[in-house]
Amino acid sequence: EVRIVESGGGLVQAGGSLRLSCTASVFHFDDYAIGWFRQAPGKEREAVSAISSDGSTFYADSVKGRFTISSDNAKNTVYLQMNSLKPEDTAVYYCAVTFHMSILLSGSGSWGQGTQVTVSS
Repeated sequence: EVRIVESGGGLVQAGGSLRLSCTASVFHFDDYAIGWFRQAPGKEREAVSAISSDGSTFYADSVKGRFTISSDNAKNTVYLQMNSLKPEDTAVYYCAVTFHMSILLSGSGSWGQGTQVTVSS
């Protein structure tokens, strides 16, 4: 029932920036959580960043200080601003949506199709 549209992936040189967007039909609920996961070749899926309706946020240690998550409820959109990108950030990034942060971070929810981020040396 929840439709998710992702955009913003692409190819960028190390040190560059990208902004990912996730639009989902969940912002009218009192409680929600939206975030980004990524999976790189040869690595397990990991939670990157998330934001919930109560304003709480989550960042993986590997992206703290470089990535910023924000939301625009009027546009039903969550943004992930990625700065100072490194080759190890290369992965397929997936947007996930559910009603609680704890559920989201467990890996459960509705998922987008993924958008590829490639960071070259």
